[in-house]
Amino acid sequence: MRLTLLLLSAILAAGPAVAQQAPASSKPDPASHAADAPGEQPLENAQSGLPVSLDKIRDALQQPSQTLRGLDEIPNFKIEIHERSKMSLDDLIKSLDFKAGPVPAGGVYGFEQQRQIWNPTDHPLQQPYAAFSQSELLTVLVENLVGKYLAGKAVNAVTSAERAHAEAAAREEVHRAVAEYCAAQPNNGAGIEICTSDNR
Repeated sequence: MRLTLLLLSAILAAGPAVAQQAPASSKPDPASHAADAPGEQPLENAQSGLPVSLDKIRDALQQPSQTLRGLDEIPNFKIEIHERSKMSLDDLIKSLDFKAGPVPAGGVYGFEQQRQIWNPTDHPLQQPYAAFSQSELLTVLVENLVGKYLAGKAVNAVTSAERAHAEAAAREEVHRAVAEYCAAQPNNGAGIEICTSDNR
């Protein structure tokens, strides 16, 4: 067993040593250039072992490069800023999202975990509404029904009453301003149409 481990260690240690041997030099030997004939050009890619021709790369780099498209174009954009209008109470209530329903205390997952730990059969007093008596549960039910069905109508009544009150106040202010203007004019604004109309 020890001999097998020693042999395996030697094989694994010899692999990186073989891989780290220096590759053959890619530089051309100056002595081989001296042996060439004076008029003969040496092949660079054959001596360097490269699969590409350096002459072709040099020629391509000497040619003028193409400019990038769009460098001389003027940017064309615009910015628009839209102000949000002030929301009325109706718009604010309509924007609220109640589709998910009420979230129980502790969140949905906490409620589910509590429900599984304290099941209603074995632990009836650990249930969410166990602390309420029958009359208290009836009160909670009535409050929820009133809130669900009458709250919308009450909000509409309040907002319409506020709107009617604001319109009446605006009319009164306009009538008062017209009366003050006509009183400041000569002959109480006898020749001015707004002062002689019955709308005052």
